[in-house]
Amino acid sequence: MLETMREAKCVTLLLVEDDDVDAMGVIRALKRKRIANPLIRARDGIEALELLREGKVPRPFLILLDLNMPRMGGLELIQTLRDDKVLHDSVVFVLTTSKSDEDMSAAYRVHVAGYIVKSEIGNSFSDLVQMLDAYWQVVELPPG
Repeated sequence: MLETMREAKCVTLLLVEDDDVDAMGVIRALKRKRIANPLIRARDGIEALELLREGKVPRPFLILLDLNMPRMGGLELIQTLRDDKVLHDSVVFVLTTSKSDEDMSAAYRVHVAGYIVKSEIGNSFSDLVQMLDAYWQVVELPPG
């Protein structure tokens, strides 16, 4: 009911995921939930950083980030974003297979919005998509 009273927000989702199966799972879940927000995929941190710095990911955006990737992993990307004068306010959710307390603590030290373990959400990714949809409908994101 609230959604009908206000304009829907157009939030771009940047999926930084090297695993094709997991990436397709997120994309299918978005389609199944009829969420038409733009989605851009990067296969590692270097590609994501290039897309962000070149302005190819329009604001407002959310980053859904795997930790263990080739070339530049998730934690290194987050630290690079936090040190960047333009991208320091990026909203990042970690989506990972790691249940490591060390990885989780390291992610929260660099101010992630959430830490989501893939095995906890199952194969459908539906709960993840539902949470993201509710998040960007309620939370005000940094402007461009």
